[in-house]
Amino acid sequence: MKAHLTVFTLSAILIVSIGMAPAFGQIQNSIVVTTDKSSYSEGETILVTGEVRDLYSGTPVSVIVKAPNGNLVSIAQVTVGVDKKFSTEITAGGALMKAEGSYTITVQYGTENRSAEATFEFGGSTMTPPSTGGSGVTDKTVAIEGSTDLIGYTITGGKLLSIMPDVEANSLIVSIDATSDGSLTLTIPRSVLDATMNGEDDDFFVLIDGEEVDFEETTSATNRVLTIAFPAGAEEIEIIGTFVVPEFGTIAAMILAVAIISIIAVSAKSRLSIMPRY
Repeated sequence: MKAHLTVFTLSAILIVSIGMAPAFGQIQNSIVVTTDKSSYSEGETILVTGEVRDLYSGTPVSVIVKAPNGNLVSIAQVTVGVDKKFSTEITAGGALMKAEGSYTITVQYGTENRSAEATFEFGGSTMTPPSTGGSGVTDKTVAIEGSTDLIGYTITGGKLLSIMPDVEANSLIVSIDATSDGSLTLTIPRSVLDATMNGEDDDFFVLIDGEEVDFEETTSATNRVLTIAFPAGAEEIEIIGTFVVPEFGTIAAMILAVAIISIIAVSAKSRLSIMPRY
């Protein structure tokens, strides 16, 4: 009788322990992340929000998005507020988010142990690649929208088609036609693209068709020179930094602001000059 009672007691304890495990795990989660919707169409805004359990001053949250095949789509550093919450927005679609399927958002806070994941469905991209006509590409340089400084380049094993800034990702998107294994050397003015942290040079993050690759770099006060090896068939190289030349709209807004201030100043001076003197 005692043996049966002991077995029953142990079984009850085991069942209760198993039933409590999920709740215990939820309490121990150091970070949570969600999206505002479960699926998105091209051009829609993906709102990513989350909350951390413990606040580490000065430590941002890393938000990493990967495609269904595991390729990296985007990576961003997001500030955590004093309320322990964070949020960021991602535009569905683009150069690296083309395939239809389930995308994974991984959020990491300081260490790999403090991480969480969320997924969303993307309906696929229907955009056609932009025309390379009038892209400002010559045999040695490339003109970049929003900048008067040129990027110098040399390429073997293929042809450079265009270089476009992606302001949201702080990156340059380099389109190439790789007929064989080769390499691309870019002399990038710091005014066009740079990567710094606390006033010191930081490493760029380079992707070829969504996969991270190694590269060689030399720097000067005005330029950063990258040499990137690519395989035959490669189509796109993305170079991610911390700053990319602003879009024309930003420059136009700055020019407009200066113009308005100048008009106000001139108007004020004119009113003063026509006032009668006694």
